[in-house]
Amino acid sequence: QRYPHSLWKNAAMTDEIIRVALDTPLRRTFDYLRDPDAAAGIAGQRVRVPFGRQEKIGLIVSIESHSELEKSKLKRISSYIDEQPTLDSALLALLRWAADYYHHPLGEVIATALPKLLREGAALHESRFAWGLTTTGEAALRDGEPKRAPQQRALLERLARDPSGAPEDDLADWPRWRDHARSLRDRGWIERRELPPLRATNSSSEPREALAHPGSDTPAITVPQPTADQQAALDAVIASGDQGYRAWLLQGITGSGKTEVYLRLAERQLQAGRRVLILVPEIGLTPQLVGRFAKRFAGTPLAVLHSGLTDTQRLEAWRRTQDGSARLVLGTRSAVFAPIPDLGLIVVDEEHDASFKQQEGGFRYSARDLALVRAQQLDIPILLGSATPSLESLHNVTLGRFQHLSLPRRAGNAQPPTLKLIDLRAEHVHAGLSTTAVTTIEKHLADQGQVLVYINRRGYAPTLACTACGWVAPCLSCDARLTVYRQAARLRCHHCGADRELPRQCPQCGYAVKTVGQGTERIEESLAETFQGIGIARLDRDVVRRQDELEAVVSRIASGDARILVGTQMIAKGHDFPDVTLVVVLNADQGLFSTDFRAAERLAQTIVQVAGRAGRGDRRGEVLIQTEYPEHPLLRGLLEGGYEAFASAALAERESAAWPPFARLAALRASATRADWATDFLAAARRAAPKANLRLLGPAPAAMAKRAGRFHAQLLVESADRAALHRFLDRWVPVVETLPEVRRVRWALDVDPLELF
Repeated sequence: QRYPHSLWKNAAMTDEIIRVALDTPLRRTFDYLRDPDAAAGIAGQRVRVPFGRQEKIGLIVSIESHSELEKSKLKRISSYIDEQPTLDSALLALLRWAADYYHHPLGEVIATALPKLLREGAALHESRFAWGLTTTGEAALRDGEPKRAPQQRALLERLARDPSGAPEDDLADWPRWRDHARSLRDRGWIERRELPPLRATNSSSEPREALAHPGSDTPAITVPQPTADQQAALDAVIASGDQGYRAWLLQGITGSGKTEVYLRLAERQLQAGRRVLILVPEIGLTPQLVGRFAKRFAGTPLAVLHSGLTDTQRLEAWRRTQDGSARLVLGTRSAVFAPIPDLGLIVVDEEHDASFKQQEGGFRYSARDLALVRAQQLDIPILLGSATPSLESLHNVTLGRFQHLSLPRRAGNAQPPTLKLIDLRAEHVHAGLSTTAVTTIEKHLADQGQVLVYINRRGYAPTLACTACGWVAPCLSCDARLTVYRQAARLRCHHCGADRELPRQCPQCGYAVKTVGQGTERIEESLAETFQGIGIARLDRDVVRRQDELEAVVSRIASGDARILVGTQMIAKGHDFPDVTLVVVLNADQGLFSTDFRAAERLAQTIVQVAGRAGRGDRRGEVLIQTEYPEHPLLRGLLEGGYEAFASAALAERESAAWPPFARLAALRASATRADWATDFLAAARRAAPKANLRLLGPAPAAMAKRAGRFHAQLLVESADRAALHRFLDRWVPVVETLPEVRRVRWALDVDPLELF
């Protein structure tokens, strides 16, 4: 058993034992006796329990009849927070699986799935109250009271019509009802009563007319007819049946209408009384997807879960999913744990996106992979969509684990854009823009088109250097250079957040300093100088921090107020700008020569995704890719064979090198305030590793060894067999956490790591 509930072994007990998972780094659950004056506990229920000298909130994971701990050593449950389970048995099973697969403490996994306020003891259901007459109030009403307060008497008459009490929501339109109610309560004529929480409606009794969908009596909306490719994909999914597990990979080029397939499959589930979960990589970057679902299913309750919500907003959205009032749930990574009754379909949009993997903190899980497990456990279909599927997903298609669906053509009259490489070695370049790029931008602007300029670097310039002694502005806490922000006159670190004043001269020799390279801020400045009078918008994390700021930029592009858009990867995700006819990709060489074996895949996906923003309307788009390596096989392959040709070649390379998906990886990562402490811990972990038929690589410092004042290193475990890897980790991890060196480091295990840094 991976989570032993006791360290002691004594006589068996016959009393009922409550087994509780607590939010601690300990890889165990804890046994308690139930309060004899309280009802029996239920798995999934939150409880308060004594823990050392304090009380903690935990979750019941099972009810047992025996414990390995002596009865005299067991403490009793302090109190039950909920009457019903906070998490149902299906979701609890998913969390157990996740804790097992990622080798992480169950209590911390459960804590990840719960909103902060629930972890702190907030009520599971929002309190609902009603007002009703007391016996004294009934007598007063019969006597014609109150004679001099007609509004209060009218309120008494209103409450008398509902013997069980009038819910406060029903009184909201009553003028000054709270003032009148306060006066009547002070006289003892009415009282406030708590109502039982709302419950989810069973799918069998759910009124289908409550769903707004095409063909209903809701306000008419324009619903496009599916293309032949979309209809073929829909027919394939529908033919397999709406029930039962099946994983589909929907590969569709940008503009092919993947969202329309999502909408129509969701409609079928909603009409059948089931609910739908849609996962997106970054909810703040995909307002159009949320808008399309809200518009198509107007009147259908929808909940959105993402990290941008306040704690109160997140709890409210979580409650609406848990009680079943939300029929559609859209969310980012953590929404994979949303408690959705009668779930009938899961959709993972942009399934290749690295944002689905939690890469910081202790519990490092993949929401895409857990969505697949959840669908399998619930025996429901799941649809993964992308224009550039991950190599792992394409490999699963080859193995028959996923069924492949294809949308190879754009919807409507849109044609795929033409791609062209610009050889920077043969071009004059000013502030990052080649002559060809400038003249082509002029042409598209003259033709009333919009232009998108992509560069994956924030700030004005990535480096500030001295023209005399060669000094480069360093970050004192990281092995990185500070980024120049000219408008703010600051130097900032994108890794640790360090911020200091921009110097006017070299702090070492006193000579002049200059910026080196370009970021979005400098490209925006250069474009404004070159194309005076043309509206320019910028989209990156420095100018867009909130949802309303993102919507303002998107609105400027959609209205035509901004004719040129400059941005980072934010512009490549989920946006549909039909008037964009030209995309210019700057600094495309990032990732061509990285030591990370996944760098080429990420670069290819980014180029294809950004290029897909061009020509989504009636006019054909054009894409220019600036590079100093136009002969590079990756770039040539993308131009000549598209993403499919790249993926085929990349999979062949991965297979010959025995890298994922043809092998399984786990990374033991450590950080410390001294570099030798991190590597010493990993070296000790390697020495303590049990013998097994797999490879240990390292320990080795991270590519950026020092970050935020700590030194980082890693030890890789590689195995050709997933089961063998997990058997090894089962034996190894308990030994690692007992090493003497562990006290000097922070460490985490990353199963199926996406980045080897």
